[in-house]
Amino acid sequence: MAKAAKEGGADGIRCNYVSDINSIKAEVDLPTIGIIKAEYPDSEVYITPTLKEVKALLEETDTEVVALDATRRARPNGEKLEDLVRYIRAHKPQVEIMADIADLDDAKYADSLGFDYIGCTLRSYTAATKGIAIPDFAFIAQLVATVKAKVIAEGGIWEAEQLKKVWAAKPYAVVIGSAVTRPRDITARFRRVTDACFAEGAKEKAD
Repeated sequence: MAKAAKEGGADGIRCNYVSDINSIKAEVDLPTIGIIKAEYPDSEVYITPTLKEVKALLEETDTEVVALDATRRARPNGEKLEDLVRYIRAHKPQVEIMADIADLDDAKYADSLGFDYIGCTLRSYTAATKGIAIPDFAFIAQLVATVKAKVIAEGGIWEAEQLKKVWAAKPYAVVIGSAVTRPRDITARFRRVTDACFAEGAKEKAD
Protein backbone atom coordinates (compact mmCIF):
# COMPACT_ATOMS: atom_id res chain seq x y z
CA MET A 1 0.00 0.00 0.00
CA ALA A 2 2.85 2.39 0.78
CA LYS A 3 4.46 1.72 -2.60
CA ALA A 4 1.15 2.31 -4.35
CA ALA A 5 0.59 5.51 -2.38
CA LYS A 6 4.01 6.80 -3.43
CA GLU A 7 3.36 5.91 -7.06
CA GLY A 8 0.07 7.79 -6.79
CA GLY A 9 1.84 10.93 -5.58
CA ALA A 10 1.80 10.76 -1.77
CA ASP A 11 4.38 12.95 -0.05
CA GLY A 12 4.50 10.89 3.14
CA ILE A 13 3.02 7.89 4.93
CA ARG A 14 1.31 7.77 8.34
CA CYS A 15 1.87 4.29 9.71
CA ASN A 16 1.25 2.21 12.82
CA TYR A 17 3.56 -0.13 14.78
CA VAL A 18 7.33 -0.47 14.70
CA SER A 19 7.34 -3.43 12.29
CA ASP A 20 5.19 -1.64 9.71
CA ILE A 21 7.15 1.60 9.97
CA ASN A 22 10.45 -0.22 9.43
CA SER A 23 9.08 -2.31 6.56
CA ILE A 24 7.78 0.81 4.85
CA LYS A 25 11.04 2.66 5.44
CA ALA A 26 12.93 -0.20 3.81
CA GLU A 27 10.85 0.01 0.64
CA VAL A 28 9.64 3.60 0.27
CA ASP A 29 11.80 6.73 0.48
CA LEU A 30 9.11 8.97 1.92
CA PRO A 31 8.94 10.59 5.36
CA THR A 32 6.69 8.85 7.87
CA ILE A 33 4.41 9.89 10.68
CA GLY A 34 4.83 7.06 13.16
CA ILE A 35 2.31 5.98 15.76
CA ILE A 36 1.72 2.98 18.00
CA LYS A 37 -1.86 2.18 18.92
CA ALA A 38 -2.09 0.58 22.36
CA GLU A 39 -5.10 0.09 24.61
CA TYR A 40 -4.92 0.45 28.38
CA PRO A 41 -7.73 -0.32 30.83
CA ASP A 42 -7.53 3.00 32.66
CA SER A 43 -7.70 5.37 29.68
CA GLU A 44 -9.47 6.06 26.38
CA VAL A 45 -6.21 7.37 24.91
CA TYR A 46 -4.73 4.84 22.47
CA ILE A 47 -2.59 6.68 19.90
CA THR A 48 1.00 6.56 21.23
CA PRO A 49 -0.44 6.85 24.73
CA THR A 50 2.57 6.33 27.03
CA LEU A 51 6.33 6.69 27.30
CA LYS A 52 6.66 3.00 26.43
CA GLU A 53 5.31 3.60 22.91
CA VAL A 54 7.26 6.83 22.53
CA LYS A 55 10.52 5.07 23.40
CA ALA A 56 9.78 2.28 20.91
CA LEU A 57 9.26 4.79 18.10
CA LEU A 58 12.39 6.76 18.97
CA GLU A 59 14.67 3.80 19.63
CA GLU A 60 13.44 1.24 17.11
CA THR A 61 12.47 3.32 14.07
CA ASP A 62 13.75 6.25 12.03
CA THR A 63 10.37 7.89 11.67
CA GLU A 64 10.64 11.62 11.01
CA VAL A 65 7.47 12.48 12.94
CA VAL A 66 5.90 10.94 16.06
CA ALA A 67 2.16 11.49 16.50
CA LEU A 68 0.55 11.51 19.94
CA ASP A 69 -3.02 11.69 21.14
CA ALA A 70 -3.04 15.27 22.41
CA THR A 71 -6.57 15.40 23.75
CA ARG A 72 -6.97 16.54 27.34
CA ARG A 73 -8.25 13.12 28.41
CA ALA A 74 -6.45 11.27 31.19
CA ARG A 75 -3.58 9.17 29.90
CA PRO A 76 -2.74 5.63 31.04
CA ASN A 77 -0.81 5.29 34.30
CA GLY A 78 -1.41 8.97 35.05
CA GLU A 79 1.23 10.00 32.48
CA LYS A 80 1.25 13.57 31.17
CA LEU A 81 1.35 14.77 27.58
CA GLU A 82 3.89 17.48 28.39
CA ASP A 83 6.29 14.86 29.77
CA LEU A 84 6.14 12.87 26.54
CA VAL A 85 6.84 15.99 24.48
CA ARG A 86 9.74 16.89 26.78
CA TYR A 87 11.19 13.38 26.45
CA ILE A 88 11.11 13.46 22.65
CA ARG A 89 12.73 16.90 22.53
CA ALA A 90 15.46 15.81 24.94
CA HIS A 91 16.28 12.42 23.45
CA LYS A 92 15.72 12.87 19.72
CA PRO A 93 15.29 16.58 18.97
CA GLN A 94 15.43 16.06 15.21
CA VAL A 95 12.13 14.16 15.35
CA GLU A 96 9.08 16.35 14.87
CA ILE A 97 5.91 15.85 16.89
CA MET A 98 2.29 15.81 15.72
CA ALA A 99 -0.69 16.38 18.02
CA ASP A 100 -3.83 14.39 17.27
CA ILE A 101 -6.61 16.58 18.65
CA ALA A 102 -10.42 16.66 18.73
CA ASP A 103 -11.40 20.23 19.59
CA LEU A 104 -10.07 23.76 19.81
CA ASP A 105 -9.07 23.54 23.47
CA ASP A 106 -6.98 20.45 22.66
CA ALA A 107 -5.35 22.37 19.83
CA LYS A 108 -4.54 25.41 21.96
CA TYR A 109 -3.00 23.22 24.65
CA ALA A 110 -0.92 21.30 22.11
CA ASP A 111 0.21 24.59 20.60
CA SER A 112 1.32 25.81 24.04
CA LEU A 113 3.49 22.67 24.35
CA GLY A 114 5.27 23.44 21.10
CA PHE A 115 4.02 20.69 18.81
CA ASP A 116 5.29 20.99 15.23
CA TYR A 117 2.00 19.82 13.72
CA ILE A 118 -1.59 19.77 14.89
CA GLY A 119 -4.03 17.41 13.18
CA CYS A 120 -7.78 17.05 13.65
CA THR A 121 -7.36 13.27 13.66
CA LEU A 122 -9.66 12.66 16.63
CA ARG A 123 -12.46 15.01 15.64
CA SER A 124 -15.71 13.01 16.01
CA TYR A 125 -13.87 10.17 17.82
CA THR A 126 -14.05 11.43 21.41
CA ALA A 127 -17.06 11.56 23.70
CA ALA A 128 -17.13 15.36 23.49
CA THR A 129 -17.05 15.45 19.67
CA LYS A 130 -18.96 12.27 18.82
CA GLY A 131 -21.48 12.80 16.03
CA ILE A 132 -19.75 15.81 14.48
CA ALA A 133 -19.66 15.35 10.72
CA ILE A 134 -16.18 15.02 9.25
CA PRO A 135 -14.33 16.39 7.46
CA ASP A 136 -15.22 19.45 9.53
CA PHE A 137 -14.22 22.16 7.07
CA ALA A 138 -15.04 25.07 9.38
CA PHE A 139 -13.02 23.53 12.20
CA ILE A 140 -10.00 23.04 9.96
CA ALA A 141 -10.16 26.71 8.96
CA GLN A 142 -10.51 27.67 12.62
CA LEU A 143 -7.39 25.68 13.49
CA VAL A 144 -5.40 27.36 10.73
CA ALA A 145 -6.48 30.77 12.01
CA THR A 146 -5.77 29.97 15.67
CA VAL A 147 -2.60 27.91 16.18
CA LYS A 148 1.05 28.57 15.39
CA ALA A 149 1.79 24.93 14.54
CA LYS A 150 1.32 23.60 11.03
CA VAL A 151 -2.18 22.20 10.65
CA ILE A 152 -2.71 18.75 9.16
CA ALA A 153 -6.26 17.99 8.05
CA GLU A 154 -7.29 14.41 8.68
CA GLY A 155 -10.51 12.45 9.01
CA GLY A 156 -13.44 11.55 6.79
CA ILE A 157 -11.92 12.60 3.46
CA TRP A 158 -13.30 10.22 0.85
CA GLU A 159 -13.89 12.23 -2.31
CA ALA A 160 -12.14 14.77 -4.52
CA GLU A 161 -14.72 17.48 -3.85
CA GLN A 162 -14.21 17.08 -0.10
CA LEU A 163 -10.47 17.39 -0.60
CA LYS A 164 -10.94 20.62 -2.57
CA LYS A 165 -12.94 22.09 0.31
CA VAL A 166 -10.31 20.95 2.79
CA TRP A 167 -7.52 22.64 0.81
CA ALA A 168 -9.60 25.82 0.68
CA ALA A 169 -9.15 26.02 4.47
CA LYS A 170 -5.38 26.25 3.83
CA PRO A 171 -3.93 23.47 6.03
CA TYR A 172 -0.24 22.64 5.73
CA ALA A 173 -0.95 19.05 4.68
CA VAL A 174 -3.72 16.46 4.42
CA VAL A 175 -3.77 12.85 5.60
CA ILE A 176 -6.12 10.49 3.76
CA GLY A 177 -6.54 7.17 5.54
CA SER A 178 -9.49 4.82 5.05
CA ALA A 179 -10.17 5.96 1.48
CA VAL A 180 -6.72 4.62 0.57
CA THR A 181 -6.04 1.76 2.98
CA ARG A 182 -9.32 0.00 3.78
CA PRO A 183 -10.67 -2.06 0.86
CA ARG A 184 -13.52 -3.40 3.00
CA ASP A 185 -14.78 0.10 3.82
CA ILE A 186 -14.27 1.29 0.25
CA THR A 187 -16.23 -1.68 -1.10
CA ALA A 188 -18.97 -1.26 1.49
CA ARG A 189 -19.39 2.39 0.56
CA PHE A 190 -20.01 1.48 -3.07
CA ARG A 191 -22.24 -1.42 -2.00
CA ARG A 192 -24.48 0.96 -0.06
CA VAL A 193 -24.95 3.04 -3.18
CA THR A 194 -25.73 -0.09 -5.21
CA ASP A 195 -28.28 -1.32 -2.66
CA ALA A 196 -29.93 2.09 -2.56
CA CYS A 197 -30.24 2.11 -6.37
CA PHE A 198 -31.79 -1.37 -6.39
CA ALA A 199 -34.18 -0.38 -3.61
CA GLU A 200 -35.24 2.72 -5.51
CA GLY A 201 -35.72 0.66 -8.66
CA ALA A 202 -37.89 -1.86 -6.79
CA LYS A 203 -39.97 0.97 -5.35
CA GLU A 204 -40.55 2.45 -8.79
CA LYS A 205 -41.72 -0.92 -10.09
CA ALA A 206 -44.07 -1.33 -7.14
CA ASP A 207 -45.53 2.12 -7.75
